[in-house]
Amino acid sequence: MEGGFDMSDEQYEYDEEVKLVILPEFVEIQRDELSALPEMVRDRVSSAIDAILAADSASRKQEIQAWDGEVRQVSKHAFNLQQLEGVPRIPPCGWKCSVCDLRENLWLNLTDGAILCGRRYFDGSGGNNHAVQHYKETGYPLAVKLGTITPDGADVYSYDEDDMVINPNLAEHLSHFGIDMMKMQKTDKTMTELEIDMNQRIGGQWGGDPGKAIMGGPATASLMDSHRDPQFREQLLSQFNYAGCIQYSSAFQRKYVECMEHIFQKAPADPTQDFSAQVAKLGNGLLSGEYSKPAVDREGDGGQEQKGIQDGIAPRMFKSLIGKGHPEFSTNRQQDAQEYFLHFINMVERNCRSSTNPNEVFRFLVEEKIKCLASQKVKYTQRVEYILQLPVPMEAALNKEELAAYEQARLQAEQDHRPPPELVRARIPFTSCLEAFAAPEQLDEFWSAALQAKSTALKTSRFASFPDYLVIQIKKFTFGLDWVPKKLDVSIDVPEELDLSKFRGGGLQEGEEELPDVAPPLVTPDEPKGSLGFYGNDDDDSYCSPHFSSPTSPMLDESVVTQLVEMGFPAEACRKAVYYTGNSGAEAAMTWVMSHMDDPDFAQPLVLSGVSAPSSVTTGGDPPSEEHIATIISMGFSQDQAVRALRSTNNNLERAVDWIFSHIDDLDAEAAMDLSEGRSAAESVSESLPAAGPRVKDGNGRYELFAFISHMGTSTMCGHYVCHIKKEGRWVIYNDQKVCASEKPPKDLGYIYFYQRVHS
Repeated sequence: MEGGFDMSDEQYEYDEEVKLVILPEFVEIQRDELSALPEMVRDRVSSAIDAILAADSASRKQEIQAWDGEVRQVSKHAFNLQQLEGVPRIPPCGWKCSVCDLRENLWLNLTDGAILCGRRYFDGSGGNNHAVQHYKETGYPLAVKLGTITPDGADVYSYDEDDMVINPNLAEHLSHFGIDMMKMQKTDKTMTELEIDMNQRIGGQWGGDPGKAIMGGPATASLMDSHRDPQFREQLLSQFNYAGCIQYSSAFQRKYVECMEHIFQKAPADPTQDFSAQVAKLGNGLLSGEYSKPAVDREGDGGQEQKGIQDGIAPRMFKSLIGKGHPEFSTNRQQDAQEYFLHFINMVERNCRSSTNPNEVFRFLVEEKIKCLASQKVKYTQRVEYILQLPVPMEAALNKEELAAYEQARLQAEQDHRPPPELVRARIPFTSCLEAFAAPEQLDEFWSAALQAKSTALKTSRFASFPDYLVIQIKKFTFGLDWVPKKLDVSIDVPEELDLSKFRGGGLQEGEEELPDVAPPLVTPDEPKGSLGFYGNDDDDSYCSPHFSSPTSPMLDESVVTQLVEMGFPAEACRKAVYYTGNSGAEAAMTWVMSHMDDPDFAQPLVLSGVSAPSSVTTGGDPPSEEHIATIISMGFSQDQAVRALRSTNNNLERAVDWIFSHIDDLDAEAAMDLSEGRSAAESVSESLPAAGPRVKDGNGRYELFAFISHMGTSTMCGHYVCHIKKEGRWVIYNDQKVCASEKPPKDLGYIYFYQRVHS
C-alpha cells in the first residue's frame, strides 16, 4: 500500500473459491469439477491453475524488491566447489531434515548432498541449527535452500563468507544430485520473504501491553519502520532518539519546532534538501498530536468512520536527506542506533550556524589523566563527548554458576541435535559498568616526555562537566578475536535515578607535577622504515598530535595501511591508525580503529601542524568546482573559506563541509586577523574572540531516566529496535506503528539510555 505494508489491526476471515472461467461465454467450472473436462486438456489446465495459485502476486514481488535492496556478491566457492562422488539422488520434493525430521526451512549442502534444517531465529521460529552444525563439523561451505529453487535461481548461503551469495554454477552443482533446476518450482519462502514476515510478526510481540493503545496527545505519533516501508529499515527506530530530544529538550523545540514558520519561509526552492525544514517538519509532526489520532476512513456523501488505528508518520524526506552521501545510512543495511544518534548530532553541528546550538544539552567534557609510573608526573587533557559508552565487565556477572550450567546444557543439546535450553542471561550490576569506565587503564607503550623514552602509564577518565541530558550506551556489540562483531546478551540493572557526582574530575591535584610539554621525536623518510621514533597511545591525542617543527611527513608502514583498507575502513583513518600506534603492527592499528570509529574526524586526512599534508590531500592542482564553492557559501561561509576547505579535502564536497566545521575556530580567528590593520590590531581582535572549543553546559550529576532504546536480536546483522519513553509518569513503548502503555518496561535489556538532570 502507499507508505509501506498494510498492518491494520482489523482481522478478517476469507472463504476462498477457485473457478475456471471459459471466455467469451463465461462458463464457470469449480476446481473440483475439472474431471468433466476432456482428458487431453484436464492435466494441463490443472497444472496451469496450480502454478497460478503458487505464484507470488505483483504486490508481493514489489514488497520483496523494495525490501531486498542489497546486492549479493558472487561466492568465492562458486567456481571451485568440491562435490563428493557417490552421493544420493535428491528427489524434487518431499524433503525432511536428516537429523530432526523437520520438513520446512531445509538446506541442501552442495558438497555432500546433506539435507538439514536452518538456523533458529531470535523469535523462536526457524530450524534447529543442524545445517550450521554440519558446516562446523565438515567445513563444506555452500548450501541452497530447498523450496526456493526455480529456473531463475535460488537462495544460496556461504557459511564462511557469512552471507547470502550468488552461485553462477548453481544449475551444474544441482545436477550433480539429479536436480533439474529448469523443472523446479518454488514451494518455500525465500530468506527475504522470511525477513519481511518476521518484521511484521515481531511488530507487536515484545514489551508493552498491546491492549492499552494510546491515542491522542502530542509525542504519541508512531514512526513507520521496517515492516511499514523497507526504505526506512532499522534506522527509523533510531529517530526516536530525536523524538525524545525534542519532546524533553526545550532547546530543540525552540530551535526547530517553535521557529517552524520562519524556517519554512526562509527555506530554499527545494525544501527536501533543507535540513532545518525537514527537522522542523518531523518535530512538529511528533509534538502536534495531529498524527496520534485514530485514522479516519472517508466514505461517500461526507460520511466518516474511525479506523481505530493511527496513520503515524513516515518521514521519507527526512530519512533521504539525513542519509544522503553516507556510506551506511544511505543504504538498506542493518543500522546501529548509537551510530545514527551521533550522525544526527553531527548533522545538527553542520547546519547550525547561529549562537543557539541545541546540541549543547548533550555535550559534555571528559577529563583524562595520564600518570607516568616511572616519573610519577601527570598530564591532564579534556575531550568533547555526546554519549557515555559503558563497557560490560562479564567477569562481574552475579550468576556465574547458572551461566556455566547453561553453557554446558547448550553444548550438550548441540551434540545430541536437540533444541537449545531456555536462554540464561548474565546479570551484570550497573555499578560494575560504571566502575569499569572509571577504572585505571594501563598503557604499556607510552612515550614519557619526562623521561624522553618509553614508559608504563595509567590512564583514568572522569567527567569534567555534566550535561543537561546524558546519553548512555551499553557496549553490547563487541569484536571477538577474529574481529567478527557479536552481541552480548546480558541483563543490567539500570537504575531510574542515577548520581554520578563522585565521578567528577578535579584537574591537577595538590602535590601532582605535570609532565613537560615536549613533543616526541618524529621519524623522517631518511630513517629506516618501521622505526617511528615516538610512541603514542591509542587514546591520548595530546601525545599523538603534537606541534612538530619538522617539515617532513611521517613514514608509515604502507603494508599495514593496505591491510586495513582491504578490510573496508577509510584510507585516511587507516593512515592515522598506523601513525598513532607508532608503526607497531596491524593488531595495534586495528585496536586504534575500533576505539576511534565514532570520532567526528575519523575519516579526515592525517594533517600535522608543521608537517606537510599526505599525498591524498590536494593543495594545488585543479581549482575547486564553482558549484561546490557556491554550496558552501550558501551555508554562510566566505568564498576564501570555501576554497580553502575544498583544496584541503581534494575538492570533495562532503569532506570539505566536515573540514570547515572542525576548523571553524581557526577560520574565524584568521578572518579577524585579515580584517585588521596591523599585528597589534589583529592581536586585540583575537583577544576579544570567544575561547576556542565548543560550549558545554554544566550542573549537578544527578539524573532521572526518561527513555531507552532496545535491540531485539542475537547479532549485529539482524533484529529490531523498539523504544520506551516515560510520559506523564508512565512508560510508553514505541514499536513501529504501535504506541502502547508498557506495564513492565524491560529496562535491564536496553542498549541506549536517555537521562535528564534532576534539578534541586
